[in-house]
Amino acid sequence: MHRHYAAFVSATIPLFPLGSPLFPGMVLPLHVFEQRYRLLIEDLLDLPDDATRRFGVVAIRQGWEVGGGTFGDAEPALYDVGCTAVVRAVSRRGNGRFDVVAVGSDRFTLLKVHRDLGAYLQAEVNWLPGPDTDADTVPEAAALGHVVGQLFLRYISQVARLHGTEIALPQLPESPRELSYLVAAGALLTAEDRQALLVEDLTASRLMAQSHLLRRELTVLSSLRAVPVPLVQLAVPSSLN
Repeated sequence: MHRHYAAFVSATIPLFPLGSPLFPGMVLPLHVFEQRYRLLIEDLLDLPDDATRRFGVVAIRQGWEVGGGTFGDAEPALYDVGCTAVVRAVSRRGNGRFDVVAVGSDRFTLLKVHRDLGAYLQAEVNWLPGPDTDADTVPEAAALGHVVGQLFLRYISQVARLHGTEIALPQLPESPRELSYLVAAGALLTAEDRQALLVEDLTASRLMAQSHLLRRELTVLSSLRAVPVPLVQLAVPSSLN
């Protein structure tokens, strides 16, 4: 459920729109080749050594792509809740390109998108509440985490069988919160489903939604006996935390 917040500290951060949302704790590998985002990485690298090198990842609603040309007269159609990506490693490649490894950190809501502060998009954002760390001690979250974990393993196994492939099942995190974000990032859900999971504040509510989503997806897989994407896209994102 979407919530509105009024009393959280705001900040201005660079934006990197992508086709799918980023979740806290999930690793984000990027090959940066578009000129404006190469400049973004250069600006981050120019920060003092003790500075946090971060940018905001927001999912694109429709009709706009990173690298799709100039911004034109219209702002990209972005969802209003995103997640910061903290840079952990940068490798320079030929022709000024970069390979970047970042990890999801803090969620935010967009207040205003700026197109005129530089070569790349920037936005004023409000920080959303941090992790509900006590969720890991709540019996309801623990019970839901067990159910979702088992459903997710069934889901991975069924996708693998439909591809005629054997796959080693991952070791799932014990933390219900970490599990909820891993499932959100790893399951083949629509951008809309993933965005709704990112917006949800409470781990128990996120896990409850995932229980319904995974049951739906398992039913679809059983009915269609096919999956719309290659198995490699079901790689479970790892975490640097």
